[in-house]
Amino acid sequence: MTIETATATGTGLSDQARAALSVVSTATLTTQLMDRGLRNTYLEGLGALNPNRRRMVGEAFTMRCIPAREDLDVLSVFQDYDHPQRKAVESVGPGAVLVIDARGQKRAASLGHILATRLLRRGAAGIVTDGAVRDAAGFEALALPTFAAGASPTTNLAQHHVVDMQLPISCAEVAVYPGDIMVGDRDGVICIPRHLAEEVARDAAEQEDLEEFILEQVESGAPLRGTYPPDAQMRQAYRKARSKR
Repeated sequence: MTIETATATGTGLSDQARAALSVVSTATLTTQLMDRGLRNTYLEGLGALNPNRRRMVGEAFTMRCIPAREDLDVLSVFQDYDHPQRKAVESVGPGAVLVIDARGQKRAASLGHILATRLLRRGAAGIVTDGAVRDAAGFEALALPTFAAGASPTTNLAQHHVVDMQLPISCAEVAVYPGDIMVGDRDGVICIPRHLAEEVARDAAEQEDLEEFILEQVESGAPLRGTYPPDAQMRQAYRKARSKR
């Protein structure tokens, strides 16, 4: 899909799945994904720019950059309201996470504070880029979860040329397809294939409930053998405790 014809199309999550993904850790989610054969789901090297806004859940809205070219990427192109980067920002819908393929290049920013603020006002759920952002101080106070590989004062035109959106991309060496579910927390960002999101959310919530019970046993002095992983007796004790809650 080209930058001219792309539109925001959200498939949505059930209320139960979204609620679960808003609580369970990315650590638990990677375990569930690995159990399904998916090992490359963690976007390595990205950090939360606002320490108070680390929790993020939303459908991926993808944007891809190629290397900039000096005769095309000049400052005057920003006078065009339909510049591809600006058009992508204006296409991100409520609840979506803008995921930017910046090829891991950080010499120039892939997004700035003004565009991020526009995404916030459009109801976006977050921003993820394997490149840098500019205006880092603004992101620290912005009420929009943003995960990036670093910061740079240089405008994106020096290194990046946005070519399309809502196509499969690579972000931090992870394949991200439009509509995949992006989840972020203190450990970082992971990508859940859209068709697995509902079952992964359900099983992750159950895993964390069991592990909370196991942690209580370990804190009380229980040995690992029979407790972690839980044997049949420990699972029975868990089910009994759960039925009382």
